[in-house]
Amino acid sequence: MKWIFKKANEYITGSRNNDYGNAYDNFDDITIGWNVIMKRALETHGYITPAHSTLMMDWLKTCRILRTIDHEDSWIDKAGYTALGFDFVEYEKLSVEEKIKQTLGKKSENK
Repeated sequence: MKWIFKKANEYITGSRNNDYGNAYDNFDDITIGWNVIMKRALETHGYITPAHSTLMMDWLKTCRILRTIDHEDSWIDKAGYTALGFDFVEYEKLSVEEKIKQTLGKKSENK
């Protein structure tokens, strides 16, 4: 099991550090944005929704891209989080009955 910590340390001090900068500084940037998102989520909804989580993940990618603006994978991730956030907002507008129908429809498609 100790090998996993060695490998994680290699990532953190190697490629991740090169791509995203000092870990503490990167996480500090992430924390600032997440606090803003959580504050507004609590003010507007009283809790954090899955859509708010997509905004938080998008912010994480934004903080990383600021260090490596040409990191294509991070741009793709950001686009994915935006799409998921919109889908989640639309899903939450559905009635319970519509959600059940949608879920049952997906299960029958997977058979």
